Formats: sequence, structure tokens, C-alpha cells
Amino acid sequence: MFPSDANLPIETPDHPEAELFHDPAKAVARLIEIYQTATAFLSEKFSRSIDLDVPSVRYRAFYPEIRITTTTFAQVDSRLSFGHVAGPGTYTATITRPDLFRNYLKQQIALLLDNHDTGVWIGASDTPMPVHFAVAGDDDVTVPQDGALSFSLRDVFDVPDLSTTNDDIVNGAAGVNADGSEHLAPFTAQRIDYSLARLAHYTATRPEFFQNLVLFTNYQFYVEEFEAYARKALGDPDSGYTSFVTPGNYVLTDPEGVVPAVGKMPQMPTYHLTREDGDGITLVNIGVGPSNAKTATDHIAVLRPHAWLMVGHCAGLRNSQSLGDFVLAHAYLREDHVLDDDLPVWVPIPALAEVQIALEQGVAEVTELEGYDLKRIMRTGTVATIDNRNWELRDHSGPVHRLSQSRAIALDMESATIAANGFRFRVPYGTLLCVSDKPLHGELKLPGMASDFYKTQVSRHLLIGIRAMERLREMPLERLHSRKLRSFDETAFL
Repeated sequence: MFPSDANLPIETPDHPEAELFHDPAKAVARLIEIYQTATAFLSEKFSRSIDLDVPSVRYRAFYPEIRITTTTFAQVDSRLSFGHVAGPGTYTATITRPDLFRNYLKQQIALLLDNHDTGVWIGASDTPMPVHFAVAGDDDVTVPQDGALSFSLRDVFDVPDLSTTNDDIVNGAAGVNADGSEHLAPFTAQRIDYSLARLAHYTATRPEFFQNLVLFTNYQFYVEEFEAYARKALGDPDSGYTSFVTPGNYVLTDPEGVVPAVGKMPQMPTYHLTREDGDGITLVNIGVGPSNAKTATDHIAVLRPHAWLMVGHCAGLRNSQSLGDFVLAHAYLREDHVLDDDLPVWVPIPALAEVQIALEQGVAEVTELEGYDLKRIMRTGTVATIDNRNWELRDHSGPVHRLSQSRAIALDMESATIAANGFRFRVPYGTLLCVSDKPLHGELKLPGMASDFYKTQVSRHLLIGIRAMERLREMPLERLHSRKLRSFDETAFL
């Protein structure tokens, strides 16, 4: 029988003592040093251990940590919704992939230093790093499934721990840390590592390619238009875009280049039109359904995007609507059910003025209509999201009555989920849909009926989403991240 953890000697890497920093760049450099030491140690020990019958040592490394202690209440700019702790006390956050989050960490630490008369401590935490995440960046190393090795993996290395891989912090249910400190960031290192691994799996692109502005769609037609737009942008030296990344991590820099075929497409094909500053646009084809919408946003949220928008198709519910009309959501009727345990349906999902204005301006720019004339092709109102694609096949009286009471003007299967998860994760959100059928008026989505719509409207719709994103890109981050997204007691980090 393999000896228990208590009887095994534990070997750990050497880390520098925790040090107080007043320079954000130097603080992040130390985080990177600690992280790289830990991952290199675990990768080396794992590679050696897989050839042993029974390793006689337990190997353990720890995530780096940021810690700040304040003794007074800070006098901060009340317009800011982040960048400061709530009051006197000690606040901590475990950190992973500081190389990937370098700019984010510099910004958040700089705000802490500006708003509090103290430095930040950087050192190793007491949270073990699972070996699965330590070797995730090494394509030559994979962790076998349980039973494939001659020894139990969890007896020699740390494995993911659900107690630190959950959404308790963003859901407001975490309490304080075991040492009494409060939370500094919305996600733990293990929670982030888990999502980074899931993103690579679901999208077939590496997390570092994701941009700060994210578009979600539910149809492949938008992907084809996005690639066409990306090629034009790459051919324009003034566009600011530098590459187009496709599933399989293929990086296209030549607008005439050929994108190789992917043997097996991922569940949520994702494409990135990148900029050097990370403020490009990512398009995720989440497919149909609220479950996919939740899955995608659950994991993309850890990257702390500046905004995400839904641009997809919907059913128009009003007789005055026509195929190809646009719907700008200003409220959501949530019958998707996938977030009920995390965000009860009684929680209102407010429209964000900055996003609404950017979307309306995008429609005006692309359609060359403005003011009252916009009402010819765009309605603003409640969007209902439902989890039953074939709701039409059941008795209509219940659903139709609820839709009428809510004043809903459109129905889809993703928008409310994406907006609600944006609210939950403090990511600015918005929705602009395009009417592709009118089931209540006999215009069902059947083969051939919408062919003209697809040819003419998909390109305009996507361009509107891109134009809105480009407007949001120009907005200061502290203005875009509305205080409406923050609760009573928030983490300092965005």
C-alpha cells in the first residue's frame, strides 16, 4: 500500500521571501519569477516521476500571491468602481499566468498603490498548484488519466481542488480566506487555470490570443463575414490590426494567406482579429442554446474582457417587424434556467448606457439612418431567452401570455444568458439581434425562406457589432466598467 501523504517527505522549490513593492512593474516581475519557478519545478518532477514505480517523495509548489494591508479608509474618486479595497484590513489574491495577465496586473496594482498609502507584498501563497495546470503550457507533457500510472497521482502531486475552483467570490458567497484575509480579486488562481484549460479545449485557440472585446454569435454565417472583414483589415496598414487567428492556433498576417483546414472543429469555434495592445476583437460561435452561452462566458470571464456583445438571430414577436430588422435589447426575460442557482431570476439585468449608445451609433453608421428614421429597421425593448428551441410545438397560451406581459419584442436562446453572466462577472454586456423569423405570424424558419436575408443582413449586422466595439475601445476603462455592475462589497481588482 502506498504510504500516506503524512508519511512522505515533501519537496518544494526555493522561493524568495515575500517582499514589499511600490512599483507595479517590479511587482509583476516578481510574480512571474515565482510562478515560473513553481511550474518548472513541477514539470521537471512530473516528467521524472512517470518512469518510476513508486515515487518516495511528494512534490508540491505554490501559486504566487499579492497581499495588501491597510489601516485606514482610503479617500478615493467616487466615480471609480474598482481599484481600491473597502476598508482597513488585509486582502489577498492567488495569481496564475502572470505573463498572460501582465498588463492587467500592472494596471490593478497601480490603482491600489495610487489609492492606498502602502505597498503590495509579493510572495508565494499557501495554495498548492495542481500539476495539471503546471504542465498545461508544455505541449510535450500531458497528465495521464487516473489509473494510467503505476502510482496514484494525488499521492505524489497536488490535483485540482473544488474548494478553490468555484465562483464563490463573484457570487458573493465566499466569506474570508482561511487566514482571515479578504479577497482582492474576483477569481482564485485555480479557478482561472481551470477556465484557461477549458477555453483551449472548447475554442481550439490558446488563451493568449483572446482580445479584450468579444463578440458572440449563434451562426456560422457570421464567422465567414468576420474572416472577410479581417482580411480587409490586415490589408489596411492604418487599421491597427496585426493578425487573424483561427482554430488550431493558426496565425494569419497576410490578407491573401490560406487558412488551413481543421481536422475536427471545436465545440465553439473562435477567431481573433488581434492588435498589439490586446484591444482587438474576438468572435466566438457559441452555437445554439443557453448552456453553450453560459459555458463560453463562464470561462472567458477570467480573462477580464472589457466588454462582450451578442450579435445573432432571433424570432421577431411583433407584426410590425420584418425579416432583417434589428433588435436592441434594453431588458431581458430570463427563461434560460442555466443561471438560476448563481443569479436568481429576480435579479434585474440593467441596460448599460455606454454599450447601448455604442450599438445604436453602430446601427446608424452602417445603415446611414439616424434619429426617428432608425425606428424603421430597429426596435428597442425586451428580449426573451428560452431554453426550449421547439417551444412552438407546445400549447402556445402560456409562453405567448408571458411574452406579451413582458412586452418582449424578440425571442432567442442565448442573449439573456450572456447578459446575465456579464452582470454576474462584472463584464460590460449588450445585445443586438437580427430578426430571422416570425413564428407568431406564420413566418417560420424554413429552408429557403431566409436566403435573401442571410445574404444581405449578416454582413451589415456583423459590421455594426464591430463598429460598436471600436467605439467602446476608445472609451476609458474606468468609464466603461459601470458602477451598476458592482455590489456593496467588491474586490479591488476588476
